[in-house]
Amino acid sequence: MLNGLLLFGAEALRRRAPQTDADDDTRIALQVGFPQTFLVGAAQALALIPGFSRSGATMGGGLLVGLSHKDAARFAFLLATPIIGAAALLKLPELVGSQGNGIRGQALVASLCSAVTAYLAVRFLMRYFETRTLIPFAIWCLVFGAFCSIYFVVT
Repeated sequence: MLNGLLLFGAEALRRRAPQTDADDDTRIALQVGFPQTFLVGAAQALALIPGFSRSGATMGGGLLVGLSHKDAARFAFLLATPIIGAAALLKLPELVGSQGNGIRGQALVASLCSAVTAYLAVRFLMRYFETRTLIPFAIWCLVFGAFCSIYFVVT
């Protein structure tokens, strides 16, 4: 539910991002300086609190510094790349070592499926955010969070 409130808040507080004829990388570089970049990166730290999405927090930070939805999503996905790569490098020795006996094939298939799914999800979301907002995701987080809270209280 907190993630839903974060997304609603980011939508409510964001400023309209000016659009240029430049490509995405140039537009982001022109709009976002080091202080704004620090704010967007620091927004990721909210994901350390249970219930907050790293992507949602980063996109919210991007909206707050004036990025469009598409640019905020792109920035969030680009910021995730080094973290995901570092985590994979950290776990790779375990998979190659004795702890990986009997699961290397399954891990490879799972990694390939994950890569394809991630590519398709990012592709869909980049198209989605060309014309849409975070409001449906905020509503989903609030409704599902309320449902889970009620369920846990009742059971």
